[in-house]
This record gives sequence, C-alpha cells and structure tokens, in this order.
Amino acid sequence: MPIRLKDIAKDLGVSVVTVSKVVRGRGDIGEKTRSRVLKRMRELNYRPNMMARGLASGRTFTVGLVVPDLVQPYFAELAQHIGGVLRAANRALILASSEDDPNIERDQIQALLARGIDVLLLASCQTRVKHMEEIEDQRTPYILLDRNFPQLSANFVGVDDFRAGELATEHLISLGKKRIAHIGGKHIHPSLERMRGYRSALASHGLSMPEGYVKERERLEMQGDKAGHHCMRELLRMKDRPDAVFCYNDASAVGAMHAALEAGLRIPEDIAFVGCGNVGYSQYLRCPLTSIDQSIPEQGRVAGALALGLDGATEQSPRTVLLKPRLIIRESTVRGAESGRAASPPVKPAGTGHNAPKRAAQARRHASAAVSRLSL
Repeated sequence: MPIRLKDIAKDLGVSVVTVSKVVRGRGDIGEKTRSRVLKRMRELNYRPNMMARGLASGRTFTVGLVVPDLVQPYFAELAQHIGGVLRAANRALILASSEDDPNIERDQIQALLARGIDVLLLASCQTRVKHMEEIEDQRTPYILLDRNFPQLSANFVGVDDFRAGELATEHLISLGKKRIAHIGGKHIHPSLERMRGYRSALASHGLSMPEGYVKERERLEMQGDKAGHHCMRELLRMKDRPDAVFCYNDASAVGAMHAALEAGLRIPEDIAFVGCGNVGYSQYLRCPLTSIDQSIPEQGRVAGALALGLDGATEQSPRTVLLKPRLIIRESTVRGAESGRAASPPVKPAGTGHNAPKRAAQARRHASAAVSRLSL
C-alpha cells in the first residue's frame, strides 16, 4: 500500500499540512521539523504523486530545455547545472535538441508545450523575431539562454558576448599581433556581438581589418571543427596570412589550429589562437587552447533559479542577467603559460558562488537570492 502524507504526519505527530509544506519546499517550516519529515520520508521511501499534485495545482512540475546541440560540451554542461538546481527543488528537466535547425526547434517547442511544461528554457537557433513571438502567444513563461533577441521583452541569461570579443582581441593585440582574423558565426546574437567586440578592439588600437580576414559560417555549434578547419585553410592561402585568429567557439578554434599545424606553422610563435567557451577538453589539447570562459556553471544556476521563480508565479517584469567573461590563458597564445591561468581574478556577481542546494526549500531560497542580487 502506498505511503500517504497522513501516514508520515501520524508517525511524527505533526499535521498533514506541515508535511505537505515540506514536500512542496515551502520556507515557513522550521529546520528541525523539516529535517524530521525528510528523514521519515527517506525511511519510508515516500515518493510524491506528481500526477495528483498536477491535477490539483494545474502544473506538471516540469521544465523544458531546447538547445541547438547536446553533443557539444557547452550546452551539455549548461543543462547539467540547470538540472542540478531544478532537481533540488523536485522539478524534472526535459531536454530536447533542435540540431541547430529552426524547423526542428519549432517542433520540439510545440511538443514540450503540449506536455504542459511549467517553464520553457530556450537557446534558439531562430534568426527571425516573429518565430519567437509565437512562443509568447502560448502564455507559458520562458527564458532565453545564450542567444538573445533584444527586440523581445523576454527573460534572458547569458554572457556579455561583446566583451568576450573585446577580451580575446585585446589579448592578441597585447602580444604584439597585428594581423588578427576572425572565424565567426552568422545571424545569431552571440556571433554578432563577438564580432562587434572584435571590431571594436581593433579600431581602438588603430588596427585595420584586411579584406577577407573575417570568415563566417553557419551551424558552428554542430560543425565548428570542420568549419574552423576549412576557414583556416582559406586564411592561410592569403598573401598576408594572419598572425592570430579569434574563433567564435572552442570547436572552431580546434579545427583552425589543426589546419595551421598541418601547414607546418608553430603555435603560438607563427600564429596564435583564442577560442570561446572554455569547454572541458581545452586544456588537454596537443596545444592547450586559450579561451574565453563563459561562466557556464553560474549561467546554469541562475537560469535554474529564474525558472523556479517563474514557475507558478504571477506575471513579472522580464529580467536580463549578463555574466562577465574571463580570459583563460594557455599555450595557444603564450608559450609556457600555466595551464588555465586566468588573466584576472574571477568576477562573480555578489552572492552567487554557492553550490546547488540539497533540499527543495534551500533551492528556492538560495536561487531566489542569486537572481535578486545580480545586476539585472
């Protein structure tokens, strides 16, 4: 026979309402009482009936996440940290990949909405705002991740991509590099902002951008290494080949470095590379990759916190959370650099350095604090 809330309440000599509040992660229960209830729930292997709770509340206690690709480390790690926050609050995360295809993305979004998700998290590959407006018509709260649409009044969590482009380019300039190329993406907001930061850094130092020094490709999340390799081969055929390259992401930088090594060039003496993302394998490459760290764990924690705040809440004003990028210096720009040395101390928004909380009530309290203390 299934264990019921009133069974636990009777065992502990508390009310059913008290046990219910603990299950729902309410914060108005004393820590001693909460611990007793949670301990007894574990002993009895109690599992809440989410279907019954959903029927009573009109919610499903699920959050949907659609990303361009689940193979690339960036989005896989982002999903992991979002899931940690939601799991601590007894929410389920449903993952879907758009395969960097706008039509598949729209189908996946509709499938998740049809399942009644409470909140949608989306790293969109759409290039037109009108497709995003279709989501707003569904009335389900949503948060944009990584790729912003400034024209929309929407919640957004990401990194300052303009500053990322500036940081990477300024680092290369500080090393005496004069002919700096860029391998970038097309249309999506992060690629446009990183390109803008790249151009701004060059202009502020009086450096020109020769014709052909910018190579743009689509689907860099799915095919970044191949695109980077192909673009680098084109750049190496130029009469005045570049002496440095800033790449849209780490995958394209890996492909570009491979092409340079195939051509017999020395990295970083003949040509230097900076990627973006600082994914897990960057330090283990044949030539460890200097990269822009995008604070993926913090992005995930803040996005999860924001999703919990939107779940079942009354209408709120949209929030924008931009985290600061960091330059991580490795041997693709500085020979003999200490592995993973940050160019400056980590910059974190105040109050957001905690680990994902272990209990539902703590998840809500800490997550809410993390969002409220950020510069929005």
